[in-house]
Amino acid sequence: GAGHAGTAMSAALGMAAARDLHGQDHKVVAVVGDGALTCGLSYEGMNNAGHSDRDIILIVNDNGMSISPNVGAISTLLGSIVADPRTDRLRERLKKMTLKIGDVFGDGVVHLAKNVEESVKNLFSNGMLFEELGFRYFGPIDGHDLDKLTQTLAHVRGLGGPRVVHVLTEKGKGFAFAEANREKWHGLAAYDKETGEARKAASGPPSWTQVFGDAITGLAEEREDVIAVTAAMPSGSGTAIFQKRFPERFFDVGIAEGHAVTFAAGAATQGIRPIVAIYSTFLQRGYDNIIHDVAVQHLPVTFCMDRAGLVGEDGQTHMGLYDIPYMLAVPGMTVTAPKDADELIGLLRTALDHDGPFCTRYPRDKAPEDPNPVGSVPAIPYGTWELLRPGRDVAILGTGTMALPAARAAELLAAEGIDAAAINARFLKPMDETMLADILAHCRLVITVEEGAVINGFGAMLAARLDATHPSVRVITMGVPDELIVQAARSRQLERYGLTADGIAARARAALADAVVR
Repeated sequence: GAGHAGTAMSAALGMAAARDLHGQDHKVVAVVGDGALTCGLSYEGMNNAGHSDRDIILIVNDNGMSISPNVGAISTLLGSIVADPRTDRLRERLKKMTLKIGDVFGDGVVHLAKNVEESVKNLFSNGMLFEELGFRYFGPIDGHDLDKLTQTLAHVRGLGGPRVVHVLTEKGKGFAFAEANREKWHGLAAYDKETGEARKAASGPPSWTQVFGDAITGLAEEREDVIAVTAAMPSGSGTAIFQKRFPERFFDVGIAEGHAVTFAAGAATQGIRPIVAIYSTFLQRGYDNIIHDVAVQHLPVTFCMDRAGLVGEDGQTHMGLYDIPYMLAVPGMTVTAPKDADELIGLLRTALDHDGPFCTRYPRDKAPEDPNPVGSVPAIPYGTWELLRPGRDVAILGTGTMALPAARAAELLAAEGIDAAAINARFLKPMDETMLADILAHCRLVITVEEGAVINGFGAMLAARLDATHPSVRVITMGVPDELIVQAARSRQLERYGLTADGIAARARAALADAVVR
């Protein structure tokens, strides 16, 4: 896959190994952006590939956003020399001469000669890191000089073993708007052709991301122990506003989610309250760290998972469908999901007062309504649900974004004479034991609705529990089924899986009708 950074080198090495096992001779090329070189997986792959002696080419597209740019005339000169076929012939001749010297004067002189060669090369060469990892380095090359780039690639193609071509590019080259604002144009949205500005979105409430960024900044005004940690996504995660207000308390660790989690754990051991803001799909990469470094020590780290649930046009690789199952499985983890903007603020306030790991999730969308000022929003009582509508025929438990559709579904059912209860199950773990007991005292049908994987989700957890304690209660779980999601608008995805008021009401009607037949 190519949705998450840092996977290219490992995948390419696997392809090269398969090629060799099949006795084939085609080339395998991995293209890696410089941003991916902040990701540990890239170095795991390079470390393995560099000393494998396999025929593999790594192209590093360096647009200056992460690793060092061209250092000037020396790099330009070395790039032109290193990429010259005559240089390779000279290196081979020197290698043979060194071996002959060894025959006469012994291995000590050979070792000394090699050390001198490496020292001189490393003193000037940008490729020292790659060379030490076992790659033959070529570059840096101007990626916008097609003649030079083509010449270099053709030359490198004819060689063997692991080699790397370092290509310098400018992000957005040739498009003035993108050149002027590279981060903004990382993901392309509809824009005005004259000004380059993004087309104004329809008026309405702010995005969940914006609500989150404003909330943690406001909470940091109240508490000096709050820090924000993100993994190369200050704008996407909403933490840019925090970074601007509290630069000394903001930490962007690069594309290194595992490191972000363990960094936060380390800070938490020293009395700091870290808020880790990472997309749901990317936090999967730090799961071992969540268990080993946070949960085992029961540290007060707050995980805020943006893009949770269905992510619309972001596509298959960025779906945030699995955070509920994987967070529910972590011992001592508090798992929450807000129904609206104020509840997100309140849950963040609750998290900062809690003495253990805490997570919350919210989607790639606008919040249902404008939030109140951060300072006026109280903490949500720990482990509590909210009764949105009472009822006795069926209880619909909506988590996070599904709470309000659950309430609307209950109103639709009520208009048909079905007494449906709607509950905002904002705490998925721990559950509200008092309200759950009240529900079970009256309802024989419970429907859970979550914007996430239905397998091992909140509904599955509740169903397993009630199967043991209340076998007469039927539990129906609604969520995203076990399949890859087709890219589409988020609204269409929700409709496809019945995660709307109409879809929930239809499921309740069918279940009640089935109960009558039985």
